[in-house]
Amino acid sequence: MGWLMLAFWVWLGAAGLAQPATNALVWRAAQERVDADLRDWPLERVLKEIAARSGWQIFIEPGIQPTISAKFKDLPLGEALPRLLDQLNFALLPQTNRPPHLYVFRTSLQEATQPVRVTPGDANAAGHDKLIPNELIVSLKPGADIDALARALGAEVVGRIAGLNAYRLRFKDEAQTDLARRTLAETPEVQAVDNNYFIDRPPGTRQVLSTSLGPPQIRPRAPGDGGVVVGLIDTAVQRLEGGLDAFLLPGVSVAGEPAAGGDLTHGKAMAETLLRGLQTVAGNQSGVRILPVDVYGANPTTTTFEVGRGVYEAVNQHGATLLNLSLGTEANSPFLFNLLRSASEQGVLIIAAAGNTPGTTLTLPAAWPWVIAVTAGNRAGQIDPWANRADFVDLVGPGTSIVHHDGQAYYVTGTSSATAHATGLAAGLAETKNKPPAEIEAELRKLLPAPAKTAP
Repeated sequence: MGWLMLAFWVWLGAAGLAQPATNALVWRAAQERVDADLRDWPLERVLKEIAARSGWQIFIEPGIQPTISAKFKDLPLGEALPRLLDQLNFALLPQTNRPPHLYVFRTSLQEATQPVRVTPGDANAAGHDKLIPNELIVSLKPGADIDALARALGAEVVGRIAGLNAYRLRFKDEAQTDLARRTLAETPEVQAVDNNYFIDRPPGTRQVLSTSLGPPQIRPRAPGDGGVVVGLIDTAVQRLEGGLDAFLLPGVSVAGEPAAGGDLTHGKAMAETLLRGLQTVAGNQSGVRILPVDVYGANPTTTTFEVGRGVYEAVNQHGATLLNLSLGTEANSPFLFNLLRSASEQGVLIIAAAGNTPGTTLTLPAAWPWVIAVTAGNRAGQIDPWANRADFVDLVGPGTSIVHHDGQAYYVTGTSSATAHATGLAAGLAETKNKPPAEIEAELRKLLPAPAKTAP
């Protein structure tokens, strides 16, 4: 089951809505569960959808053409796959240094020889729709009263960024939301109205059977004047192994308390990965500090509003000079766009993950022009088969990182790891070179390759 879970940790999967979207497939990566509401889908469409989400290479026995109808909610993957494949035989086999292969057949595995070809436009649009239909992000002019406005609209204020006069409003249903949008467009006190979108949790980790690689050996020293602070916009960060805790500033949470339990968080994995990159440039000591910004809490998803609030807190309240966003979405949020552009204009270097969907998916914020987009691959710039290779990608970093938690070694795979490594390098350059962001970016490009012009 381990290979199944690893392959389905896709942080650009569909939003974790409470109910399946109509006639759609919903992968809830953080919970390793599947929702489906399919009516007469051709098998080829189902397989293309799975391939686009998982990165698996799929082969089918020629001549099999059933139509699939399935409706279920919150099934584990092992129970969902047989129902999605109309009780056909299948086998999911791991591959060395490649994504798993899924074989779908009626007679024998050896007959599954026809590859399922996936293009970027094949994924089901409804399954990728992350819009929260009963929410709006409202930005007000100075002096306006959001609480009075919310009462007039019949809305609940569920999020606030007071310094921006920006608020997250929740309505009873989609119809009420649409009516409020029209009203807000004619309200003089309103600066802007934007949609809010879900963003899935980043992928999880797997335990390493054995490794000689311990935690980074870098040690903290007192920060110098104008010390480098990295805002790690992610899940919560637990105590770091090997005496590395002194690199962490007191954490910020914009989404409530983190999930209970001691399992390794993605945020901690990214923090250790970042420090390993920092050690590459800074050596055995550094004054860089990491500001953990938890934008998920105990929730299976975050939203563009929470990510924006995390960015604002990191930059405007805590002085972050670098931002690491090992997360992403296909939803284009003007609210988040403007926040990150403002941070860039303040001299903040922003580094974001390109995404784990093979092909050329437009992943945001990585694709925005003032963000350094990092995908996963090798030192020659050859991109891993499961990673994004779109034109907006700037740099290629190592997509696998070994990290430590409670005396055990784990590894995490994804463009999120490549991004954290790149951020660590950039933090070391910012500390040692003492140059403006544009020059730090130029130095970073000397340490990591650009994408190779030919596929691996």
